Amino acid sequence: MKPAISLPSLVVALLFVFGGRPAAGAAESKFDFDTLRARARALAAKPHAPPQGEVPAWLRQLDYDDLRLIEFKGPLSLWHEEKLLFQVQYLHPGFLFDKMVHLHEVRGGQARPIPFRREYFNYRTVKSGEIPPDLGFAGFRLMFPFGGPGTPHNEIGSFAGASYFRFLSAGAAYGLSARGLALNTWEPEGEEFPVFTEFWFERGDTAAKSLTLYALLEGESVTGAYRFTVTPGAATVVGVKATLYCRKNAKVFGVAPLTSMFWHAENSATTRDFRPEVHDSDGLLIHNGAGEWIWRPLTNPGGVRVSSFSDHNPRAFGLLQRDRDFESYQDLEALYHARPSLLVEPIGQWGRGAVRLVEIPTTTEFDDNIVAFWVPEKLPPPGEAIEVEYRLTWGLGKIGPPAGFVRATRHGKSARYEPGFERFVIDFAGAPLEALGAEAKLEHAVTVGDGGKLNHAALQKNSINGTWRVAFTVKPDGSGRPIELRCFLKHGTKVLTETWSYLWQP
Repeated sequence: MKPAISLPSLVVALLFVFGGRPAAGAAESKFDFDTLRARARALAAKPHAPPQGEVPAWLRQLDYDDLRLIEFKGPLSLWHEEKLLFQVQYLHPGFLFDKMVHLHEVRGGQARPIPFRREYFNYRTVKSGEIPPDLGFAGFRLMFPFGGPGTPHNEIGSFAGASYFRFLSAGAAYGLSARGLALNTWEPEGEEFPVFTEFWFERGDTAAKSLTLYALLEGESVTGAYRFTVTPGAATVVGVKATLYCRKNAKVFGVAPLTSMFWHAENSATTRDFRPEVHDSDGLLIHNGAGEWIWRPLTNPGGVRVSSFSDHNPRAFGLLQRDRDFESYQDLEALYHARPSLLVEPIGQWGRGAVRLVEIPTTTEFDDNIVAFWVPEKLPPPGEAIEVEYRLTWGLGKIGPPAGFVRATRHGKSARYEPGFERFVIDFAGAPLEALGAEAKLEHAVTVGDGGKLNHAALQKNSINGTWRVAFTVKPDGSGRPIELRCFLKHGTKVLTETWSYLWQP
């Protein structure tokens, strides 16, 4: 990767006059997605060269609160003076953000670099003169007025750290993240974290309600060209198109990875935390190629747990925050009830592979311990293009099957102790189900995999909230191996709900 461009002082002065817009004197070059793909392909044909330039050690030693006191000056946002609906604010390196990225603006097919300037920031706890003038950026945040033209701009998303990014829908609080790629996640040889090293922002017109931006991905074993099309709203939709080139094929090639946090919920052992639940997401939803909806409640396991759901041409998968009741969290600061869900919808045929879920033990809410992604069954030989396209939807609305869905999962011992048995209670909700009276002839289908035996199962209507509850007990065989549990509701041969899928470790 080329080092940051050093501009003459005259150009820096012009930049200050023009606010966040790159100066007319900045070097221009032709740019489009084909150009970016060609660059990624050329890089993949060469040995990996780590990006040049380093964030000074003293900036890396700042803590989270120190970095927050380095504030971007809003009036210097890209496109602020032009009064575009979309604006870009730059993020300062420091703390965990120890890699620098290079930014560009694209107008009329021509790209201009956006050089780092100390004047972009208010430095409260550090002296601006100590900041290298050619430092570079840690990433950026995107701004957009959810209330429409003439209303204040809201932060809608950000890219910072490796290939991580996250977005907000109207009314949401930041929660889980997405990534460009996940390579060898929790494999013995160690995970590789490829990095977005450069970004390009395509200027739209003043009324544009979607923004297109591009990113170059670089890593030891892979390079890639990414195009993101961002459309904010009640649900914020991000279209992703990527062309990837491998120098060597990873053992686990994770497409459309999602990263979240789950500490505890109603299906967890008791903690000393005052909040009933603490999580960014409470379950993995899969809509597989056969049309079945599967719900896997998340857990905080005793040891690392990896689950794979084989599929052919998946329709969707995602990490969801289904519980929107503040009473479930009781947190006025973290606002877990307002954390968005994130759904991945493949565009085109993804073929055979598996949705992989990785659950890692944690003792705090500050660790992202949940990862989900798609793993293709086969990859082309290194050097050949891998084309991937999908849609990401971030929002607070209900995502799932049109009929019944899992509202809650609980397990433990019943009040009347049952020696050697574990009791599971699953509540199914949804307007069509809740409209049925208690006399409706619904049936429950419960299956218990190897390692345990079903003892007793019952189904009843909850007259208090209208849901339907399945309660059953399982007796493990003493082997200690994990037991796969499944449950759904049906009427005759008609399936009425998604399938509850749970991996229980006795």
